[in-house]
Amino acid sequence: MTVPLGLGLPQNHQYDVGRDVPEVARTAERIGYRSLWVYERALFPRPMTQGLFGIPGRPWPDSYRSVAEPLVTLSLAAAVTTRARLGTSVLVAPLHLPFQLAKSLATLDAASGGRVVAGFGTGWSLDEYATAGVRPFEQRGRVLDEVIEVCRAVWGPDPVSHEGATTRIAPSVVGPKPVRPIPILLAAGNQRALRRLVDHADGWQPLAVGAEETAAQWRQLQDLAAERGRTAPIRTVLRVNTAYTPERYEGRDRALFQGDAGQIVDDLAPHAAIGFDEIIVDLQQGARDAQELKEVAAEVYEKVRAAGM
Repeated sequence: MTVPLGLGLPQNHQYDVGRDVPEVARTAERIGYRSLWVYERALFPRPMTQGLFGIPGRPWPDSYRSVAEPLVTLSLAAAVTTRARLGTSVLVAPLHLPFQLAKSLATLDAASGGRVVAGFGTGWSLDEYATAGVRPFEQRGRVLDEVIEVCRAVWGPDPVSHEGATTRIAPSVVGPKPVRPIPILLAAGNQRALRRLVDHADGWQPLAVGAEETAAQWRQLQDLAAERGRTAPIRTVLRVNTAYTPERYEGRDRALFQGDAGQIVDDLAPHAAIGFDEIIVDLQQGARDAQELKEVAAEVYEKVRAAGM
């Protein structure tokens, strides 16, 4: 049984969004990728006021200087594909008004024939919250809770109604409806976020940080689910961010998922053995252009299948 693979779509500054997103999406589906994914980065503060992931002094990658809006990017991919699922990994949900986000995702799902997967997170950038946050950064968890509630309501039967801290929906007919209930995945890490996932979400979207640590997180989540009496399965979609290089990386301090396609696949093998339902491989940061991204995506896919993953 081989693990389904997803591919990150080209959103960074070296790509022409209108031309490259459809071309990469078509090619990825033809190669055999089962899903196409986008991420969210709203802005790139200059000067840097906060380190990457909130870690003091850690620089933001240059790729964050320009990141195409995720739902627009997915819409471009939806228009030229027929089978691949269309996912967010992840949307920073508290940067979006809950009702508008729910309606946009429902419309995209209806237009694509039921292929949307909604991956949500709370983010970490104070600058993004100052610019676009629905509520202050400190209230991000409560906003995410309400986003999930509003999505479930809007995607469900009419009349839709909701009364919350950020959104009030008087009994209304709201359409279009998604083709089927859109799965909600959460990029949960801490205990509170994991409880939210177990109680209210369909699945988990972790970041690959090393096979042992990732497997330990998965066991922790399974234990919590058992403790809280969850019987529904938890869908698992692992995100792998790579630092692709055309040549083999020979440095002794090589980071995880850094190097050529072979090294990336070698690092992927122990993660695949954990048993995730799907793995997203994002190769866009290292590729120089869409042509190279398509070539390395094909090479990674072939090597993964040749390795029996």
